[in-house]
Amino acid sequence: MSKLTESPAWRALAEHQRHIEPLQMRDLFAADHGRAKRYSLECGAIYLDYSRHRITDDTLRLLFALARQANTSAWIERMFSGEHVNNSENRAALHVALRADQERFPAAGSNGTPDVMPMVRAARARAYALADTLRGGSIRGATGKPLCHIVNLGVGGSDLGPRLLSRAMRRQSDSSLTLRFAANADPADLDAALTGLDPERTLFIIASKTFTTVETLSNASRARAWLAASLGDAPELSTHFAAVTADEAKAHGWGVPAERIFPMWDWVGGRFSMWSSVGLAAVIAAGPAHFDNLLAGARAMDVHFREAPLERNMPVILALLSVWYSAFFRTQTHALLPYLEDLREFPAWAQQLHMESNGKGVDRDGQPVDYPTSPVIWGSSGTPSQHSFHQLLHQGTRLVPTDFIVPRSSDGDAATQHLLVVNALAQGSALMTGAAAAEPYRVLPGNRPSSTLLIDKLEPHALGQLLALYEHKVVAEAALLNLNPFDQCGVEFGKSVAQSIERGQQTEQLDASTQSLLSRIEPWRH
Repeated sequence: MSKLTESPAWRALAEHQRHIEPLQMRDLFAADHGRAKRYSLECGAIYLDYSRHRITDDTLRLLFALARQANTSAWIERMFSGEHVNNSENRAALHVALRADQERFPAAGSNGTPDVMPMVRAARARAYALADTLRGGSIRGATGKPLCHIVNLGVGGSDLGPRLLSRAMRRQSDSSLTLRFAANADPADLDAALTGLDPERTLFIIASKTFTTVETLSNASRARAWLAASLGDAPELSTHFAAVTADEAKAHGWGVPAERIFPMWDWVGGRFSMWSSVGLAAVIAAGPAHFDNLLAGARAMDVHFREAPLERNMPVILALLSVWYSAFFRTQTHALLPYLEDLREFPAWAQQLHMESNGKGVDRDGQPVDYPTSPVIWGSSGTPSQHSFHQLLHQGTRLVPTDFIVPRSSDGDAATQHLLVVNALAQGSALMTGAAAAEPYRVLPGNRPSSTLLIDKLEPHALGQLLALYEHKVVAEAALLNLNPFDQCGVEFGKSVAQSIERGQQTEQLDASTQSLLSRIEPWRH
C-alpha cells in the first residue's frame, strides 16, 4: 500500500463510499430542495452545477480533507511562484505566465526561475505584428501575391490547441483567410489540407518544440515540395514558411527566415502552450484583439484558481469529483459533451491534456501507485453524441461521469439555441433520475453522475476561462494524486523506439512480433 492509500483522508473516503454507493440521487434531491443551489458555483462566464453527483455534505467534507492533506493550495502557489514543480525535469511550469499581465512573473524572479515576462511580451508582440501585417495583405509570397491561406503543421499540443482555438473563434475570424491543419504522418492528411489552396498564396506554420518531430518535419518537407512543384525550388520559397520552436538554429537551417521564427520555452509543456506563439494560426485568423480577450479570460480563471478557497474553487471541485469516481468507484472513463459545434475539438484537446499529464504509473516521488490515475477522456459534440453513445451512458454496465458544456446564449437562431439547451439539460436529468418500466429493456437505472457547465455565449473571453478551467483541473488532480503532470516520458520513449526502427538500429533487440511484422513490411520500403 502507498502512503496515499494508507492516509487518513483516503481511508475515510474509502469507508464513506460504501455508504454512498447504494444511495439514489433522486432521493437526495427529494430530501433536499436546496441541493442544486448549494452544489453550484459561478466564476465569470461559467456556472457549474455539480448537484447531480453521488455526493452528500459529508462526501464534500471528506474530499476537501483529502485536498488539504495533499497540500493542494500549496502546490497551486508553488506553480504560480515559479518553483520547479516539474521535478523529473527540474523545471518550472509557467504556462500561466503566457497570459499574465503583470510586470514580472514570477515576482522578482523568485524561487530560482527568472522573470519570464520580457520573453513572453516580446514573442507576443512579434506574433501580433505578423498577424496584423498578414491580415492587411502586406505579406507576399515568392510571386508577389498576398498570402491568405494558412496551414498549421504540428502534432499533439502544437496541433490540438491551435486547432481548437481556430474552430472555437470561427465567428471572430477574418473570412478572407483560409485556415487548415495537418498533423498526421499519413500523407492523406496534408493532401486534404492542401486541397483547393493556391501555392502562390499559402503560408505554412511549422510548429515543433525541438524541430525534430518526425511527423511535422515530414509534412513540412512535403509542403515545400508542393510549393516547388508550382513555383520552382527557389530561395524565395522561404517566404512561405514560419516556425514556432525552441531551436531557432534548426528552423533557420531548414530554411525558415529568422524573422519568422517564434519561440517556445522548456517551462511550457506542449499541451499547455496554445496561449503562446503555438497559437499563431488562431492569432492570424481571429486577430490580436480577440486573442487578447482569450488571454484575459484565461487570466481571470488563473486568479480564481490561485485565490479562491478550496470549497469554492471550481478547478479543485472538478478535480475532486474526478478522483472520487476514478479512485473510489473505479470508473475508468470520463465523457466530455460540449453542446456547441464550435467546441467540437474540445474533447480531443482535453483528452491529451488529461491523459498525457496524469496518465502515470508512478507518483511524484518515483514510487509505483496502487490507485487509478487519469481516467480515459473521450466525448463528442452536442446532439450527434446522443445518437452515437448515449445508449451506453443510460443503460450500459459501466458508470461514466459526464461533463455537459452548455451555452447560455448564442449568435444563432433562438429556436436552435433552445433545442440545444433542452437536449443537454434533458440528458443530464435522465441520467440522474432514470425511468421505471414494465419491460426490463425499457428500464433506465439512473443514478448516473454528471456536471453541467453553463457558459456565456462562446466568445474569446469565456472560451479562455473554460480552457484554463480544465488546465487547472488537471493540475489540481495531479496534486491530489501526488503526480507530476508536466512530464511525458512514455510519449518520448515511444518516439525513440520509432526512430530506432526507422534508422535500422538494433533491430535484433526488438521483440519477435515487431521483427516478424518488419520482415513483411520491409520489402515495401525498397
